[in-house]
Amino acid sequence: MQLKNFQYNKIIREYDKRQLDNRHQLEERIKEIYNLFPEMKEIDDQIVSNSIQSAKLSLMGDDQALTTLADRNMDLSMRKIEILTENGYSSTYLTPSFQCKDCKDTGYIGKEKCHCFKQAIVDLLYSQSNIKGIMQQENFSSFRYDFYPDSYVEETTGLTPLANIRKVVASCMEYIDSFDTTYANLLLYGNAGVGKTFLANCIAKELLDRSHTVIYLTAFQLFDILEKNKFNKDQEKEEANEQFAYILDCDLLIIDDLGTELNNSFVTSQLYLCINERHLRKNSTIISTNLSWDNLNTNYSERIFSRIASNYKLLKIVGDDIRIKKAFSN
Repeated sequence: MQLKNFQYNKIIREYDKRQLDNRHQLEERIKEIYNLFPEMKEIDDQIVSNSIQSAKLSLMGDDQALTTLADRNMDLSMRKIEILTENGYSSTYLTPSFQCKDCKDTGYIGKEKCHCFKQAIVDLLYSQSNIKGIMQQENFSSFRYDFYPDSYVEETTGLTPLANIRKVVASCMEYIDSFDTTYANLLLYGNAGVGKTFLANCIAKELLDRSHTVIYLTAFQLFDILEKNKFNKDQEKEEANEQFAYILDCDLLIIDDLGTELNNSFVTSQLYLCINERHLRKNSTIISTNLSWDNLNTNYSERIFSRIASNYKLLKIVGDDIRIKKAFSN
């Protein structure tokens, strides 16, 4: 599937900007260090001079002299690190920094698109840059257990809400750690406001940080794309086709708030198509819903219920509405 020229160029411009920013930051750090420690510039000048001399010796075939110059440059490089660390700087302070260390902010590893380029395509097609902003607030480091009471046992789980959420989070961490080796799906279900979307965002951030492509869609957004893919014409249909292809191909698809959409035979058939095709491709899916397990069986087809029952790990989250608690605490 090919990006349109304007889409490709938009992503490439962002990579060009990253590389320009990286070079500028490195130049500023070099200028800072040269001003503070003039010896550093002398060392770099000597390394350059030795490298030029090495090129000449290489043409002459003087291997022994080449080895001597290489050893000198190694000693000079070690001296640079000594100067930095002795003065409180990182040993890598004068090496380029990259947002993606795998492709060094070029977008490609050899001739193949890097994982970060693939995620950039996803972000562009779904206008999902906002999810990255959300994940800065909603991640495991900001997850709060104090919203879950430990004062009563919830009948369906046999645990207090606090004990249950600790068990759920442990299952999510296990899911993340085994993502590369084990195909699995999750169903996060429970009443409104108990933290299902927050937890899905936590998982999304961890997997994005581990170089996986992630698409997050509410149920309404998903079925809107599926409807356009099925019925629309011309340019809007072409865009929906691209979105649909990535929905099936991404490493992780998150469908949030299943059950809030207007349910009908089309929705049911398209939902089955989506989760079944991803299952056949062994691409993982997380579904969150306010529906109970019984209501899922009632609202959707037997095929969907069977697919979820047999291929998803069910994680029920219980407790009070966290949004109401936050509102009263402000």
